[in-house]
Amino acid sequence: MAQDLHAPLRDDVRRLGEMLGDTLRDQQGDALFDTVERIRQVAVAARAAGVVDMARLRALLEPLDEQQLLDVARAFSQFLNLANLAEQQHRVRLRRQRQGYAADAPEADSLRDVVQRLLAAGNSVEAVRNTLGELSVELVLTAHPTEVSRRTLIRKYDQMAELLAGLARTDLGDDELERCRAALKRAILSAWCTDEIRRERPTPVDEAKWGFVTLEQSLWHALPAFLSELDDVAEELLGGPLPLSVAPVRFASWMGGDRDGNPNVTAQVSREVLRLARWMAADLYLRDIEELLADFAMHDASPALRAVAGDGPEPYRVVLRGLREKLRNTLRHIEAQLAGEEPAVDDIVGGRDDLLQPLLLIDASLRECNMAALADGALRDTLRRLYSFGVCLLKLDIRQEASRHSAALDAITGYLGLGSYQQWDEAARQAFLLRELQGRRPLVDERFLASAECTDEVREVLDTCRVIATESPEALGAYVISMARAPSDVLAVMLLQREAGVSQLMRVVPLFETLADLNAGPATLRALLAVDWYRQQVQAQGGQEVMIGYSDSAKDAGFLAAAWAQYRAQEQLAAVCAEYDVPLTLFHGRGGSVSRGGSPTRMALLSQPPGSVAGRIRVTEQGEVIRFKYGQQQVAIHNLEQYVAATLEATLAPPTGATEAWRAEMARLTQASVPAYRTVVQHTPELVRYLRTVTPEQELTRLALGSRPARRSNDGGLASLRAIPWVFAWTQMRLMLPAWLGTDVALAEALAEPARAATLQAMQREWPFFQGVLDMLEMVLAKADLAVASYYEERLTDDPALHALGASLRERLSTTIDALRRITGHSDLLSNNEVMRWSITVRNPYTDPLHLLQAELMGRLREQPQADDRLESALMVTITGIAAGMRNTG
Repeated sequence: MAQDLHAPLRDDVRRLGEMLGDTLRDQQGDALFDTVERIRQVAVAARAAGVVDMARLRALLEPLDEQQLLDVARAFSQFLNLANLAEQQHRVRLRRQRQGYAADAPEADSLRDVVQRLLAAGNSVEAVRNTLGELSVELVLTAHPTEVSRRTLIRKYDQMAELLAGLARTDLGDDELERCRAALKRAILSAWCTDEIRRERPTPVDEAKWGFVTLEQSLWHALPAFLSELDDVAEELLGGPLPLSVAPVRFASWMGGDRDGNPNVTAQVSREVLRLARWMAADLYLRDIEELLADFAMHDASPALRAVAGDGPEPYRVVLRGLREKLRNTLRHIEAQLAGEEPAVDDIVGGRDDLLQPLLLIDASLRECNMAALADGALRDTLRRLYSFGVCLLKLDIRQEASRHSAALDAITGYLGLGSYQQWDEAARQAFLLRELQGRRPLVDERFLASAECTDEVREVLDTCRVIATESPEALGAYVISMARAPSDVLAVMLLQREAGVSQLMRVVPLFETLADLNAGPATLRALLAVDWYRQQVQAQGGQEVMIGYSDSAKDAGFLAAAWAQYRAQEQLAAVCAEYDVPLTLFHGRGGSVSRGGSPTRMALLSQPPGSVAGRIRVTEQGEVIRFKYGQQQVAIHNLEQYVAATLEATLAPPTGATEAWRAEMARLTQASVPAYRTVVQHTPELVRYLRTVTPEQELTRLALGSRPARRSNDGGLASLRAIPWVFAWTQMRLMLPAWLGTDVALAEALAEPARAATLQAMQREWPFFQGVLDMLEMVLAKADLAVASYYEERLTDDPALHALGASLRERLSTTIDALRRITGHSDLLSNNEVMRWSITVRNPYTDPLHLLQAELMGRLREQPQADDRLESALMVTITGIAAGMRNTG
């Protein structure tokens, strides 16, 4: 059965590969095709024999000149991107067959499956219906910090995906299918003839625009389609469709708002991004209104609608024309603002109700006049978009590091002669902040802004708060504080907002990210909620939100210890909020890679502590994940369904919690893993040299990747290196160190004791949290490769100390793999996930040459600083190609 189920995926990969081969022949001649094919065959044969024959592959590549190296790199990179398209299409195909997508989660369930299971378990229809109606899943889109492909090429891949889907249709004739094949060949040719590397670093505004494209092309259509499916489930199982206003999924963004360590994100950038989002929303709603205008020529109308539209023959169009004009005015208004001109005071859309109320009036009239079927079509889709997207498209989060706020307050207190805020202890800081928050006197005036104390850095913090004050609250999400460590960090942001004149404070969200911060986070929250004034504020805002950091905690203490610290922090934060009767929303700062919390949606949510979800979650979706999970409409619908289904299930059927024996074992594992991890990362001097010599970490800083610098500071140490390039560099050479280092020692020690080994196996069978940890570890270890990692070392260094360190790391990686097999009982990694195993297997013969090329190019470029530009282009191609092959890279 599985063979037949996945045969179309193999057919698509083969078809795309053949089309790419034809393109190579036509464009470059048989010589390039033959070279690529020889390299591919050697790589396939080597993998089939169970070894990576780098020496033979290198012999094939050494005679190639700069242009040939670039062409070969491009060919293998293109194939890996085409393989990703085939896998996306397979997701769509399987969803239409109502199957789970095995490459992400073999047990993925539809929303209907989950609702049926909850009802069968004894939950009442009312309980399930009410929970669904109150569900809050907010997906926060972030930039892709390691995306090197041009947006132009990504668009071409999107076109190919549509054409590949067309070939799977059974209602097309032979001529139509042939035209579709021809169009797909042309698209592959167009991609081959396009320079795939972005030469200029994107700006934060560019990144935001890319996020808008995903909304425009996919999510704008996918969201109402998913909600219609939700209606079908509710109609069938829960006594009828949910109210129109139910919006279980909403969207926010960090693009243009995340200024933590990114000097390119300024107050002006945030203002521009907010205006661009409003412009895009107005443009999309204008298209909706134009469609409704074309269709709604009916004359029967309710008295309420007639009272607004008059007695003309087409009352619905009267109302819709008014909305069309209002939206056109809005577009002109925003365009003037963006151009730096003084906008005319026009009749514009100021908030959601400006569109919502007239459309609800039309909806009610249609239903009153026996035209409910018309109300349930395009109009219903538009109303649902209004409830989910509002008129600002994406709520913009602001993120800034805590020390920037304390520095601003230090400048203010110094100017006022009150002393140095930064030198006060926590009690003094809190007393000052609460006194000022509840008082009336201003702390900042024009004289302070003109003073020497108001540095550029302080002014930028204040200017950001002024943007918050002048923008609509509907457009703003959360103010996230990186490196939050004390109650004063939260109160400081609230005071700075008040000083800027913010009338409706953005909710302030502490981000606990290092191991120490996660451990101390519950005490910090308890201290905040114990303050009556603060507790009243968050209750008025609908509850407390806390962000859990995955990237920096894993970089600080290793994946295993970070995962356990995150679990315990969530348990304790939920308990603190329950004690004070304050609703809690946990904001999960996940990335694409395992060490940054990346995992299949259902696994991630059903491995959280019992009671920590409670119908409310926020999750970051990183750029590479956005493209893969939401770039196509059917795939987006599937992922929205998974989020809602898993959140519903985690709320009404919480996963098994930890027993005391399991907690004790996790504590012992952590006690072993943290020092084992930190000994290498913090106390092994050779590691910095190894990272910069054997991985492409240094080369990454030269590439036009994201708008944010790779480092928080220029001190050159590992501590300054951001978590994302830290993970990305190790992934490129397949050592995957951040995902397993430290875990190797912890598991090996535990397995050496029979009683502990039995406990680990019981945890793997019975505890969703530990299952999720091991499943994520297994996925990443299946992508690790000892031979590939060894080759980078062989090619790029002669240093005996680095060779010794590399040998030690590879031995420890092998130890981790052996330990994982013993616990899971899997003879081969991913033996329980056929499609992902096949996916990795089919990619390896294409990634192997790219790895070899990358190491060779790194060596040549380091030896020849003034080398041919084509070598650097080829290196960039290998980076993006390997990223496509690995898929979850940062």
